[in-house]
Amino acid sequence: MRYFYLFLFVAISVVIRAQQDSMIVQVQLEDLKSTESIPNATVELIRNGDKSVKRSTPTGRVSWKLQLGDFVQLNVSHALYNPKSTSFVVKRKSNPDTLFVRVRLESLQIRTLGDVVIKPPGVPDTVFASETLSVADFELLPTNGMVLLTYPRQLKKGADLIVMNGEEKVYQREVQDTAIELVTDFKGVVHAVCRNKIESLLVNENSIEEAVLTPEYFFNYVAPIVDTSSVKWFFSNYNKDYPAFNYFAFDAQDSAYMKVTEIKDELMMELYRSEYKWVDVRTKLWAKNKELETGIDAEVWVGANYFTQSIYYKSLYAPLFEKQDTLFVFDYYKDQLRTYNSSGNALDTIPLFHQYNPKKSGWKNHLIQDKSTGDIYALFERSGYSYLGKIDLNNAQIKETVRLTNRYIDKISIKDEFVYYIYRPFESAQKKFLYKERLPYNLSVQSKETIHE
Repeated sequence: MRYFYLFLFVAISVVIRAQQDSMIVQVQLEDLKSTESIPNATVELIRNGDKSVKRSTPTGRVSWKLQLGDFVQLNVSHALYNPKSTSFVVKRKSNPDTLFVRVRLESLQIRTLGDVVIKPPGVPDTVFASETLSVADFELLPTNGMVLLTYPRQLKKGADLIVMNGEEKVYQREVQDTAIELVTDFKGVVHAVCRNKIESLLVNENSIEEAVLTPEYFFNYVAPIVDTSSVKWFFSNYNKDYPAFNYFAFDAQDSAYMKVTEIKDELMMELYRSEYKWVDVRTKLWAKNKELETGIDAEVWVGANYFTQSIYYKSLYAPLFEKQDTLFVFDYYKDQLRTYNSSGNALDTIPLFHQYNPKKSGWKNHLIQDKSTGDIYALFERSGYSYLGKIDLNNAQIKETVRLTNRYIDKISIKDEFVYYIYRPFESAQKKFLYKERLPYNLSVQSKETIHE
């Protein structure tokens, strides 16, 4: 029994000593001129190589429990203030339990830009309009700009690439081949996919770089890369003529890769391979010769060349998105939303239901990610109107949908909670313009409609 009391005495002594050797460090953030508290600032604390990030409270405070003698560095940032760094040693002052640290931030210089018109949610605003050019496609840039693919009469008879910086046109040139669409790769390079080549634009703050790629190089080495994290590249072996593909993670440091997950439509695969049974003998011989040449099953050759041309075949759609170092894979063929960490290791699996009853809900088999916030929206269409439903990534549910104003719109993209799309009024001689609408901060402000309505 005496050993128990001895152990208890030692444990209590250790706890008391630990409490005596530690104290609360409370950081107060204030405006340099007005001394008012600054809420929602990002405060990064670095101690012994470890980092901890917190946001300031409405009263401008952030606190940590640290050990006496620790050397601490604080990095403070806020959208309306200049960043500031400070360092200090944790030691006792007037208050033996709490060390108060006051950090004052200097506000950013404000430049008057003139009148700014802010339209309410649901009111379209024209982004690009021309009396001679229609917008065929567009890609939003990380900065306040975009790349437009435009044409005067028909896209196949001549197109122009235009780079916009806000409302200012900074670049325009003619596409040298028959343009098809614009695609942005994982590095942010915008590619004009043409019939015989790929014309690329890398838009920097002060320059625009041009390049020409072959379709073979682009589709084999650029297009398969879906996204990147701090440690991995994520790519797929997707082929529109095959009802299965895999997502892989590639480690650039040790040149190793691993399979993250497999996507397969089991029913479609069964129909795809069974097509071989019904083709004529001549086709079966051709497929067998191809199998001997390439090692790919004769059933796959027949399925790719014949079943994909039928009305029963549909290409797979199971996109991968990245948000805050978490990967989200929407596997609609197993009704699952699967999540992975930045290394490609599985975290969780959540049931998916919003794709059910597509005739009633108008589900368009398409997801759109906000290029700034990372939020993911599902696209629905009913009676010509497009609806966007924000997906709660914690439970994969859509509580409400927002109806866009105009009917029969093309190419929807989202950035900073603004929806961009191409539209021309029905039976109008107007060219196709680029519009944008502001999404409501709270979806319930705009619409009470649900996808199961």
